[in-house]
Amino acid sequence: MDVIQAKTFLAIVEGGNFLAAARRVHVTQSTVSARIKALEDQLGKPLFVRSKAGCALTPAGHQFHRYAQSMVRAWEEAKHQVAVPDGFDETLIVGGQYSLWNRLLLRWVPAFQSAAPRVALRCEIGMPQRLMREMTEGVIDLAVIYRPEHRPGVKVKELFEDRLILVTADPMLPVEENYIFIDWGDAFREAHALSFSHLHNPGLTLDLGALGVNLLISRKASGYFPERIVQPHIDSKLLTRVDDAPTFSYPAYVVYQENFSSPEVMLTALRLLEETAEQAVTGSLPPPFWT
Repeated sequence: MDVIQAKTFLAIVEGGNFLAAARRVHVTQSTVSARIKALEDQLGKPLFVRSKAGCALTPAGHQFHRYAQSMVRAWEEAKHQVAVPDGFDETLIVGGQYSLWNRLLLRWVPAFQSAAPRVALRCEIGMPQRLMREMTEGVIDLAVIYRPEHRPGVKVKELFEDRLILVTADPMLPVEENYIFIDWGDAFREAHALSFSHLHNPGLTLDLGALGVNLLISRKASGYFPERIVQPHIDSKLLTRVDDAPTFSYPAYVVYQENFSSPEVMLTALRLLEETAEQAVTGSLPPPFWT
């Protein structure tokens, strides 16, 4: 039995079938099948009941699940420790969604380095599903995301509340004529549909988070973005807030390993994140370099 087999097993549990697992671990479906067959041969028990609808865990599969999680987490922790660069005592691996690096995590990084100079940082960006999977596997120590999942060994805490506001780069035009739909997830889509039934198909939809701001400005368009992201653009007159439009709540969460190897390092990281988040939502961060 090896860690790759355990990771493949967990990918099937999370994806619901062998095809989804193959996409998650970046191999062919036949490779996934071969790995699970070898794992089942070693354990002497079938782990999945296969059907057209997907895969369900057998009783043996349910028992093996927590051991697979422990194996993968222990392996990732070992890689953490072995890979600590010379001159450092610890490595902290941090992940975040695209919009949460802008005007938050990128401001947190130098603050953390100043407070913990002997801790090496590795920073990653990604979608919440991948970040949560890597949190479960122990690949990432801390992540800031919008839609977390509660999983064993991982703690979830609300960090701050983003407010999505409607802004436009051309206040002389009606919003309906230059609107871009920025997709902020299921809850936003539902609330948006109730408020803007006439904008259900604007012709252009972006699932790029805050990266869409530049396109909004260049196209002289309108769309919803977190207030903390667009406020510098509003101050510089590149964007204008549409005052009579509804706002939408969009809370962000910090997710972190409950049993991180250095609790004092994690406490420092969380304290500085909370301080940076407070500065972000109150507008007390300095202007970004690109305005």
